[in-house]
Amino acid sequence: MVNKAPLWKRILAQSYIWILLLLMYLPVLLLIVFSFSTSALGEPFEFTWDNYVELFASHDIQVAVGNTLIIAFVTGVLATLIGTLGAIGVHESKPGVRKALEFTTQVPVVNPEIVIALSLIVMFVFVGGIFGRLQLSFWTLLIGHLVLATPFVYLSVRPKLMQMDPALYEAALDLGCTPRQALWKVTLPEILPGIMSGFLMAVTLSLDDFIVTAFTRGPGLLSGASRIQTISTYVEGIIKKHPLPTSLRALTTFIFIAVLTLVVVFLLVQNLKARQGKKRKGRQY
Repeated sequence: MVNKAPLWKRILAQSYIWILLLLMYLPVLLLIVFSFSTSALGEPFEFTWDNYVELFASHDIQVAVGNTLIIAFVTGVLATLIGTLGAIGVHESKPGVRKALEFTTQVPVVNPEIVIALSLIVMFVFVGGIFGRLQLSFWTLLIGHLVLATPFVYLSVRPKLMQMDPALYEAALDLGCTPRQALWKVTLPEILPGIMSGFLMAVTLSLDDFIVTAFTRGPGLLSGASRIQTISTYVEGIIKKHPLPTSLRALTTFIFIAVLTLVVVFLLVQNLKARQGKKRKGRQY
């Protein structure tokens, strides 16, 4: 028989959780509410759709959002590919090499972003001095985001590899699969949740980044001959000279809803797969 905690302890624990959730999401909820008003905070609330109309009419915001999404998607795909292959390679390495590589991959995670950004600029200048002048562009920005995001993909995939039963891969080889076929049919399906988590983490880091972007960006993408503007650099440039536009309230509302939708879909897919796995095991028994 399970001993339940006293009622007052359960109420206190639940209250503590709800208070934390309220403190975390109250600012976001207030932002969503005020996205339907052009009035400043503290002024009487007047409902209007003007912020959303201005958002879709602003060319600068559309360029910043487009650049941000392109960079985030490309970074997510490449970082997931590199991080997954790196995690598999480290998993199959000798113990000494594995420890050294695991330590190396954790350095960018604990490093402040300003250190990574300055290091990248020094490297680009050094490489430019050897091979000729190196212009900052989309490619230097992409390298910076990959350096920032790839270690987090590795850290998402590596635990799944450690949890996987090594006998599955060996059984696939014994049944006639080549190493490549065993990788595609056995290893990758087993670590797919870690790969998806790493992809979402890489996309989120790229969407959120400002420091590395500000240091490594150049002309390109939808900005044409101008320096690439992302959402973070656009907001930073605006608030230097002007008050924060109320249309950005609508933009951040869209971002929050999009991220929330992705998380909910990801969790639903994971729960569906878990239920299907339980049903299969039940049929086997």
